[in-house]
Amino acid sequence: MDYTVMMPAAGSGTRMGAGHNKLFLELEGKSILAHTLAVFQQDPWCTGIILAVKETERATIETIIQQEQITKISALPEGGTERQHSVKACLKSHQSDGIVLVHDAARPFIKQDVIHELVISASRHGGAVAGVKAKDTMKYVNNGIIEETADRERLWVIQTPQAFRYEVLKDASQKAEQESFLGTDEAMLAEHAGYEVRIVESTYDNIKMTTPEDLAYGGYLLKKRLEETV
Repeated sequence: MDYTVMMPAAGSGTRMGAGHNKLFLELEGKSILAHTLAVFQQDPWCTGIILAVKETERATIETIIQQEQITKISALPEGGTERQHSVKACLKSHQSDGIVLVHDAARPFIKQDVIHELVISASRHGGAVAGVKAKDTMKYVNNGIIEETADRERLWVIQTPQAFRYEVLKDASQKAEQESFLGTDEAMLAEHAGYEVRIVESTYDNIKMTTPEDLAYGGYLLKKRLEETV
């Protein structure tokens, strides 16, 4: 079953404090972006990768693509100031039916079996997102006072990839633009447009490289996976 993956890669990554795009930071000698691209390059179900980039970083990203021999890149549209705008640019570059995934370029540890489950679920139901069950007790707080304890059994921490039929994500994106609605992720856009979105259980290792602490843990995860394949 085929899919195209879209990656917003035009963010600033200010919480990493690197002074430049965090995707260029290295894990075991390769950039975060290179590790993430390799996941989809190696997946036989993936037929195309679309990266939304900053114009000022285009040359750097093209160099990484060439060095890592990533052959599935189908477009490098210019990204926007918000994730939603970058995904819209990716959609315009694709314009084809089938399943599309949106994935954080800073999540290099997504597993192939989770990707495949997402593709199958999105094909059947229209939309599906990766997530893990909340581990901790969660409470609603107002002005520093606990009002209620949430039902942890119903709470999920949402990740990427987020998978959709192309026409579903395109329609959700267009409706959001028409209504000046800004969502935090693609699932929120789909929900806003009235679509049903399913959950696919992922792994707790599928972290997003956001802070220096994440980078340190990412190095540990990468070494662990390399040892497991030896």
